[in-house]
Amino acid sequence: MDLEQNLRYCLYSRKSTESDELQQLSIPTQNKEMAVVAKRENIEILETFEESHSAKDSGKRPVFNKMVEALRTEKYNAILTWAPDRLSRNAGDLGKLIDFMDQGILKQIKTYGQTFGNSPNEKFLLMILGSTAKLENDAKGVNVKRGLRAKCEQGWRPGYPPIGYLHGIGETKGQRKVYLDPKRAPVITQMFEKVAYQGYSGRALKRWMNEIGFRTRSGKKIALSSIYNMLKNHFYYGEFEYPVGSGIFYKGSHQALISKDLFNEVKIHLEVAPKLKPGTKEFDFANMIKCGSCGSGVTAEDKFKKIKHDGSIKRYVYYHCNRFKDYNCKEAYVREETLIEELLKIIDQIELDKLGTLKKMQQEMERYQKFNTLISKGNNRDEIKMSEVDIKEYVKYLLAEGTRDEKREILACLKTELYLKNQKVSLVK
Repeated sequence: MDLEQNLRYCLYSRKSTESDELQQLSIPTQNKEMAVVAKRENIEILETFEESHSAKDSGKRPVFNKMVEALRTEKYNAILTWAPDRLSRNAGDLGKLIDFMDQGILKQIKTYGQTFGNSPNEKFLLMILGSTAKLENDAKGVNVKRGLRAKCEQGWRPGYPPIGYLHGIGETKGQRKVYLDPKRAPVITQMFEKVAYQGYSGRALKRWMNEIGFRTRSGKKIALSSIYNMLKNHFYYGEFEYPVGSGIFYKGSHQALISKDLFNEVKIHLEVAPKLKPGTKEFDFANMIKCGSCGSGVTAEDKFKKIKHDGSIKRYVYYHCNRFKDYNCKEAYVREETLIEELLKIIDQIELDKLGTLKKMQQEMERYQKFNTLISKGNNRDEIKMSEVDIKEYVKYLLAEGTRDEKREILACLKTELYLKNQKVSLVK
């Protein structure tokens, strides 16, 4: 009787947010049932601790930790709770309570149907019940993971599918297949094509999708971050990674929206080089040509692609309008190799600064032995005579084989402005 009179009770009620405990009593119901027990046994509840949190991990429940601290300071020395598994489903938190009992800090734990005090048999029974709860929790976790792996091996990714796909209507949960969203799937395909073939950026895609009225399944405009996540999602070409970040890929049973080649082409556009200090990155033809659509300068950026068979990194350079005069300019990107081909096609039509070009040729004569067949082999450099054809051939050579500085120097000798439009270089806007 003396022990009962000296007990200071707190009530602990917990409802897990996890699906494996959906059938447990709600917090209000637990409180109501334990209030009946308290009244029947003449127990005064000094404080109630309520928590909606999983108990499978030790030390992760803030309200439980608050109650433990209150026990440690001897504010309370007894706990009222619906069942042992409300207090713990892990060895760490259960061990704290048993340790408090050993120290005499916690004198009693009372559940709806049992009472546990500081006796060997009662503590042993409490540990068994707590361990059983942990075993059930672990077993359910193993079974769930096994089921998810089996679903992946069948080609169906767990969880809701990405934008462009829908779950089948009326199918059993856990067995639902994925089908194309007839309204959004065609737009997703166009997204990838616009990046790969027209050089669209993420912001350009967002503007376009807003213009055509594209909306997510919840009726909202697409976010820029969502666009980039979609462009990196393997699901669209027929594979998926599960769990995300694991490096484990499965062949999907769903219908692909794009080819893997198209996905890889988009990946080249998305990947960027390591960031350098401002002003340290330079390109051969940047700011040497104007945009044929809006008159802005033409700038460049590099993309890097990892080669699968040997692990090497290949660099690609793309030129495009810098949109200084027209932010919405839709001029497409062009690869550097294509740009050089275009320049070589029109060199014969370009008016050159002959003196400047000739001087550079004379300075570089010994270095470029490949042109010995195109020039006179006089013993005195001042006697060298070069024709218009020789100069044009030299310009072509530097554009194709020269260093960055040499290419920029030779373009500076041009008297004609160059314009880039529709991935073609022309002399007039």
